[in-house]
Amino acid sequence: MSGWVVVAGLGPGADHLVTPEVRAALDEATDVVGYIPYVARVAPRKGLTLHPSDNRVEVERARLALDLAESGRRVVVVSSGDPGVFAMASALFEALEDRTVMPEIRILPGITAMLAAAARIGAPLGHDFCTINLSDNLKPWALIERRLRLAAEADFAMAFYNPRSKARPEGFARALNILRECCGPDRLISFARAVSTPDEVIQTTTLSKALPEMADMRTVVILGNSATRRAGSWIYTPRSVP
Repeated sequence: MSGWVVVAGLGPGADHLVTPEVRAALDEATDVVGYIPYVARVAPRKGLTLHPSDNRVEVERARLALDLAESGRRVVVVSSGDPGVFAMASALFEALEDRTVMPEIRILPGITAMLAAAARIGAPLGHDFCTINLSDNLKPWALIERRLRLAAEADFAMAFYNPRSKARPEGFARALNILRECCGPDRLISFARAVSTPDEVIQTTTLSKALPEMADMRTVVILGNSATRRAGSWIYTPRSVP
């Protein structure tokens, strides 16, 4: 079998944040598979077939990539950010479980929206932190709430993906209420929308002033821990524990 599958992260949005390793894989590819807006970031060229699909068919997308590789194609499955962070790497391995033929597979890292946002804000993830996906599409809300409360109890800084969708706008409001209850009103919280693109907006406030409408699905939300503070216009979390 001469085909292979590469799962690649395209970074947070700006072309210059795509790694050289990912660019090289795209140059070799015969097929690119992924969610519609991510595939749209790949320039068409002769000999390259694009396979855009809906965001709710991750495993089906992974199966297509494996089928193409088994037929000898060189396939890049694209994700935004890093493919291992709430993205296609896990879906590919899930689809691989029931296969007997294993193509060559590589996972190429990318710059996550969380890390790009943190760099714009300062260093809010400078100490221990966790990342929570606030979408309840693939897990129940009760589990999200439990993780929010336990992370707050442990005094982690937190980064939140998929905070507020049009279909489920109430979830982020509930999350903010839980965080106010657990962390108090003065905890710093930052909203980073469309980081590294022309639509980028960064704003920092406190939990008492945070509104659900400040976030959408293009926003990464970063909540500091109890030691997070300002240094001029920057936000940072000290590396030392008091």
